Amino acid sequence: MKYPVLVIARYSFLEAVRSRVFLAVLPGVIILFGLSQFIGELSVTESTEIQGAVTAYLVRIVSVFIICLFVVTSTLREFNEKAVDIIFALPIPRYVYYLGKLSGFIMLAIVISILFSLPLFLYADTISVLLWMLSLVCELMIMTSLCLLFLLTLANATVALCFVFAFYVLARTISTIQLIAISPVIEATTLSQQFITGIIDVIAYLLPDFARFTQTGWLVYGTISPENMFYVIFQALVYVLLLSAAAMFDLYRKEL
Repeated sequence: MKYPVLVIARYSFLEAVRSRVFLAVLPGVIILFGLSQFIGELSVTESTEIQGAVTAYLVRIVSVFIICLFVVTSTLREFNEKAVDIIFALPIPRYVYYLGKLSGFIMLAIVISILFSLPLFLYADTISVLLWMLSLVCELMIMTSLCLLFLLTLANATVALCFVFAFYVLARTISTIQLIAISPVIEATTLSQQFITGIIDVIAYLLPDFARFTQTGWLVYGTISPENMFYVIFQALVYVLLLSAAAMFDLYRKEL
C-alpha cells in the first residue's frame, strides 16, 4: 500500500460524504442565513453587524457539534465492525491509522468551515472572514484530536461526547471564570479563596484559550491582529500534537 496515511485519510473523508454529513451542513447554512436575516430585521441600528455576530456565533457552535459527533460515531463504528482489526492486520504501524483518520477528519473540518462561513461574506470584509475561517479550522482541529483521544480511551460514544462538550464549554468560559474569581466583590484574602483561584489558574493554563479563537469582533470591527492569529495557529499545533501523542499512546497499549 503506497502512502497508507493518504489512503486512510481519503476513505475517512469519503465516509463523511457517503454518510450524507453535508446534507446536514447545507440546510444548516441556509437556516443560519435566514435566521440572521430575521434578526437583522428586528434590530434598530447596526443590523449588518448584529447579523454577522449572530451568524458567526451559531456557525462556531454548529460546526463543533457536527465535527465532534461525526468523528466519535464514525471511529466507534469502525471498532465495533472490526474494520480496525483488518487494517491492523496489514503490515502498517498503528500510528499510520491514527494519522490517516486525523488527516481525513481535518479535511472534513476544513470543508465544513468553508461551507458554514459562506454567509459571513455578506456581513464582513473578505480578509476578516478568511482569517476567522482559518481560526475556526484551528479550533476544529483541536476538537477532532480531543474526540479521538477520548474515544480511544473511553470506548463509549456517549461518555466521550459528554467529556468533549464539557471540555469545550470549560475552554470557552475559563477566562470568564478567572475574572469572576479575582472580582473585587469576592473576598480574595481567605485561604480557601486563594486555593480555588489557584486551581482555576492551573486549569486555565492547561486548557486551550478558545476565548481568543474565532472572535465575532474580528468580523464586526475588524480588530484581528497578526499576533493574535499567530497565537491561535501556534496553540492549535501544540494541542493537536499533545493530544495526538496521548491518543497514539493509548492506541498502542490496546489489545485488538
